[in-house]
Formats: sequence, structure tokens, C-alpha cells
Amino acid sequence: MNSTKALLATPGTVLLVAAAGCLLIGWPASAQDGPHLGIIQPGGMPAWPVITGIARDTNGVGVTWDGPSGYYRLFQSPNLRNPNWQPVGGPNPNRIATLSVASSNAFFRVSGPAPQFAGSQACLECHQDTHDTVMKTRHSSATISVTFLAQGGQTNGACLRCHSVGNGLPTGFSLLSVTPQLAGVQCENCHGPAANHAANPDDPTVRPRVELAATVCGGCHNASWVPAAVAASHRPYYEEWNTSGHRAVRTELQADFAGSQGATVYIPSCGRCHSGTVRESLLEHEPLPDGHEAGAVGIACATCHDPHQEYAHTNVLSGLMTNELTGAIITNNQLGMIYTNQLRYPLASTNDYFLSTSDVFTNKYDPDINVCAQCHNHRGAAWSSSSRAPHHSPQYNMLLGTVGELDLGTPSNRPASHALFEKQCVRCHVQAADAVSATQPAVSGHSFQVQSFDTCRECHPQPELLVQFTTTAVSNQIQFVKGLLDQWAATKAPEALRTKYGALAWEYTNPGDLSAGTAGPSSSEQTLIPVNIQKARFDLYLVLYDGSYGVHNGPYAITLLDTAQNWVQEELNQ
Repeated sequence: MNSTKALLATPGTVLLVAAAGCLLIGWPASAQDGPHLGIIQPGGMPAWPVITGIARDTNGVGVTWDGPSGYYRLFQSPNLRNPNWQPVGGPNPNRIATLSVASSNAFFRVSGPAPQFAGSQACLECHQDTHDTVMKTRHSSATISVTFLAQGGQTNGACLRCHSVGNGLPTGFSLLSVTPQLAGVQCENCHGPAANHAANPDDPTVRPRVELAATVCGGCHNASWVPAAVAASHRPYYEEWNTSGHRAVRTELQADFAGSQGATVYIPSCGRCHSGTVRESLLEHEPLPDGHEAGAVGIACATCHDPHQEYAHTNVLSGLMTNELTGAIITNNQLGMIYTNQLRYPLASTNDYFLSTSDVFTNKYDPDINVCAQCHNHRGAAWSSSSRAPHHSPQYNMLLGTVGELDLGTPSNRPASHALFEKQCVRCHVQAADAVSATQPAVSGHSFQVQSFDTCRECHPQPELLVQFTTTAVSNQIQFVKGLLDQWAATKAPEALRTKYGALAWEYTNPGDLSAGTAGPSSSEQTLIPVNIQKARFDLYLVLYDGSYGVHNGPYAITLLDTAQNWVQEELNQ
């Protein structure tokens, strides 16, 4: 047994032991309501307290732990052989404590309330609507599904801890014939034991936790604890998501959220797509979180999936389309398909959509837009904006060909062949597969990286070569247009801009990623830059920040770059 984390159980409490300095992780001691769930545990929300971090700071030692709602008691001892554990502070409901430096070499343990499970029927009196919708999801039948029964899961504790409530604990699920009220995935899997809350609904100290962090879902939606016999059909959703850019709020945004303009500028604008807690607050029409909370959770599972609901999304795509470049006919495999699942938004849409910084979320929000497009849109980008380049998120609009400037000065409407795929973004970016062998494990697609060209082969005989050709051609043309802009800056830009900014004379006030430097022409100086140059840089950055280098909508990306090239050349020829 690892002496730094020993489990000691008694009928009324659980004690977890950890030594200071051995587990140097944890959450800041400034967390107001205790840390978010920082670990994954089989079944979802831990039913017992689990020490998650011991970290030294300027005030002493911070100890964090996780578990259901209720009061905990922290104890310390100089060594594990000492039977006299001394209490540290009083009862603590916040799952975090900061101790003096004198405790820096101590061992700690936490005692907490024994888990008392009640089953979802106990929630009916106050949560009827939520209960009724949850009962329609696949979670509710997790213990009695045909596949689960056929694989012997009803007698396998490794399966039951995620397919039932509290299996293995005194008041949890045991057998379907003995504890049928605890069968399936229910409220207490995600919110913690709720019998005490049902008995005392007005007592805030026993109110079940509402936790948005992906670690709740990750306790079950992963491949870590799955029996080998069924590993092939259990995909690593959490593990892959945990490697993606969605997993955490960007570091610079965490600082912005906590800064002086966090509440007025960054949280209500950037937070809508970069913070899971902000987006959830907007969807639930609740007050926005403070800076610390806004930066605590990234784009977690519940941002795209709703564990409480099932949604019926009708596929808006139908008919056939011929690829103008290859002549291949693209079809939808299931015309008119209705998707019924726990995805908050549909897999495809064809309406142009963007949510600009100045838009009020509730007025512009559209639940019928593609799940990825909810955030991966151009955010109201326009060539006339001179402060900074378009945001790194125009993928949906580039797919539809509805953003950018052409010769006539109006946005185009040239959808890609890929836009007519039945599942649009998901088709390529969330390719899932069961395990084939030890060297070909199951994949969930939740890293959101294109790791396979299998779906491409329906239309392209050699997709790898086509992707290489397209990305190389577009990348080269991006550099060529950038070179023309640099040439204009050096030879044709107004003298005041050439002298002061050099190669940055064509750039935005806050230069984009194509330029090295911290400041371009000021707001007033931007008026000296010809309209053709402003439109050219706009199209250039749209293609660059789409990130696919033409794969999303190759013909349109080339058109935008050709147009930009012509505009710059026109200015060079004057």
C-alpha cells in the first residue's frame, strides 16, 4: 500500500491519508466555494472524500480534497505510526484548507459524511421535469440494456460502478432484484449521494454538487477502468478530450477574466466560447461567474452535450452535389435523418451564422446551428475593422463561403462540397472506431484532430496526396501574398508609414501572426492604408486563421487569395 495515500474506512467516515510534499498539485487557496472536481473516479462524483492536492504557498500549506457535499474534518500527524491524529480547524464544507508552515512536513487525512444513496425517485418531488427527461436518455437504462446484460455486466463490479448508483458501497446498488431503485446512471452518479438532501432539502450543507468539470463524465466515459473483455467497444472520450485545446481556458484569458476589465469586457464576450462556466451561465440565464470561476473550466462535456435532455435534430442536408473539381458525386447516406441524442446542437446546418463581440448572446443565440459553428465562426469580422486581424475561428463561414471580400466588394456564397456532408465538421474531426488490436485501440475522435483519411476515400482515391497538395499550394500562396504586402509596405506605402513601421505598414494596429512586431499603424494612421490593401490583408488572414490551408473549402480559399493578390498587385502597379 502506498503510504502517502492509504484508505482507512469506518462505518461512518472515510479517511484518506497524504503527506505534504508528496502530492504537489491542487487548486488555488483563493477558490470561493472549493475547487472543481480535479480527479476522475469510477461512477462520476466521488462518494468518499479523496485528497487531491498538497501544495506549499506563501501562507503555508494548502490541502484540497474532493467528495460530495457536506462537512469534512481535516487531521494531521507527524508520521503514520502515531495513533493521535490531531484535528486541524473546525468542520469544513469547502474542501480546501490553508495551514501554517509548521504543518509542511505532516501527513493529512480527511473524514467526511458516509454516503447515503436514495435513488432518483427521491428527487421527483422537486425535480419532476428534469427527472422525466433524464429517464428518456440512455443513461437511465445503463444497467438493463441488452448489450450490457449479454456481456455479463450485471454481475461485474468493474462494470456496475459506472452502470449503477454507488455499487460497492453500503447503501449503493447490489443486485437488480435487491436494489432496483439504484439501477442505471442517475442523479447521484453526477451530483453525489442525495439521501440527506432529500430528507433536509432546505439544508444547504447537504445540497448535492452541481459540477460542470469534465472529470465528472470522465469517471465513466473513458477506457481506463474497463474490463478487457469489453475494452474494444469502450472509447477513450475523456482521455482524448483531455489532450485537446478544449480542455482548459487559455492562460492569457484566465488573466483577462480575473483582471479589471474581466466582468465588463472579457467574460461576457470571450467567455461565451472559451469558458465552460460562462457559456453554461448564459444558457441557463444565470448571472455570469467571477474571474476565477470563469477561468476554471474549459469547453467541457456539458458545453456540447446535455446530460439531462435528448434533442431531436433533423438533418437539413439532402440531395446530391457534384464536386466541380473532381466530378465526384457527394451524397448523404441517410437523407432526412433525425438525430436523437444528448448533443445540444445539430451536426449540420447551412445558415450563415456568427456571434460578434457586441452581440447580446441571448438575442443572437441560435440552437439550430451546427454544434461546432456555435463557436467556430468569424465573430462579425469585416475588412473595415483595423484594430486586429479576424479571430482565429472563421471555420464555419469559410466552409459555407460566406465570409471574405471579392472583386465586387461583397461577401461570397460559395459553399464547399464538404459543407454538404451529412455530419459536416464531425465527419472528419470526430471519427470514432472500436478497437481492432492492441496496436489499434479504440478511438473516440474527441481530440478533434483529423487522424484518419478513411471517410475521405468515398470521394477521393488518394486523399493523403490531395491534402498534401492542397495545403502546400495554399501555404505557398499565403506566403506569396504576404510577400507582396511586404513589398508594398517597403515601396508604395505612404512615407509616414514606411518610415515609422517598415514591413508593418500594411498590418493591423495589433499585427496578426504573419508579422513579427507588437504594434502596427495606429487607428488614425490606418486611414492612410488603401482600401485594396485592407481588403487583401483581411482575405489573407481569413484563409490563414481558418487553419485548414484549403481543406475546408479549397476553391474558395484559392479565390480569396487570388483576389488579395490582384488587389495588392494593383497597388504596386500604381
